Amino acid sequence: MSAQLQSKGRIYLLPLIAISLSIASCTGDQKNIKHVSLIGTGASFPAPLYERWLSDYNQKNPNVEINYQAIGSSAGVQQLIAGTVDFAASDVGITSEQAAKIKRGVIALPITAGSIVLAYNLTQVAHQSPQVNVPTTLRLPRQVYVDIFLGKITNWNHPRIAAANPGVSLPNLPIQVVHRTDGSGTTSVLTQHLSAISPEWKSKLGAGKAVAWQVGIGGKGNEGVTALIQQIPGAIGYVEYIYAKQNKLSVAALENKSGNYITPTPKSVAQTLEAVKLPANNLIAFITDPTDAQSYPIVTYSWLLTYHQYPNRVKAQVLKNFVDWAVIEGQKSSLELGYIPLSKKVVVQVQSAVKKIAE
Repeated sequence: MSAQLQSKGRIYLLPLIAISLSIASCTGDQKNIKHVSLIGTGASFPAPLYERWLSDYNQKNPNVEINYQAIGSSAGVQQLIAGTVDFAASDVGITSEQAAKIKRGVIALPITAGSIVLAYNLTQVAHQSPQVNVPTTLRLPRQVYVDIFLGKITNWNHPRIAAANPGVSLPNLPIQVVHRTDGSGTTSVLTQHLSAISPEWKSKLGAGKAVAWQVGIGGKGNEGVTALIQQIPGAIGYVEYIYAKQNKLSVAALENKSGNYITPTPKSVAQTLEAVKLPANNLIAFITDPTDAQSYPIVTYSWLLTYHQYPNRVKAQVLKNFVDWAVIEGQKSSLELGYIPLSKKVVVQVQSAVKKIAE
């Protein structure tokens, strides 16, 4: 199957796609508005969910045009700073230094959440070699996947991988690491986790939206990494869960801090999110190495970033309306697509924060 998620919208592949939304729920003095256009850009992590939301919202609200381009968290934040968009999406929120550059102010709204998975391609070699017996969910100890990304473990039949997977016949095949080439919130979340569990990783590469990868090849966006994993026997890379799910990629069970091997499920991801405390001042927080015994270890919210002030009051109201819809009705699509619905507590926090737009 192609790495392109099978839907006719594909907002993360087209240069720019417009979907009509309306402002039927706008305040009374906006009833005569016939057309309003909003432009957003940023993370590819939530792009499939945004696509669904825009399509669903379109069914009820046909008079507002919202354009979203999934080009990575870094580029989205930079365009928000430059003032060329009406909103942005970022898997790492926004830093205080970046926010200080925005004279109109910025509000970070956690809008959805999900997991970063390590997807791999051993399907072809398993089909070609009867003696190879590889499950769809390999166990990867935490220091093993660190060393894979460091380039210290380079073959799939390495003894440390075999030891964690008794009864599995692993192929004598080189490991090909696949990483992001663009500035990515997904990369930041992964490397924050790797830095938290490995002093060597922290000292050599550290955490960030882009790091100096020592091994592997790069792809642009979650969709680019997914495509390369599909194409290269022996590949392993990191993507947002929905991209692995839609493309039927095998996903590793990762060892968490408690020593348990955890697969990314709604329950194991929600376990991690329960421990995240969002501060009232900016609603941005992470857990880089969760302690709960059943928590999946690499989880993040994804934030929709808006300005505090909008010169156009109608645009501000339209965006507020859409966010209010997304945190209630929109959350109903989350589980189907592999995302985690916001908790009631977080919904209340977002609803309170979104009221500050244009106040």
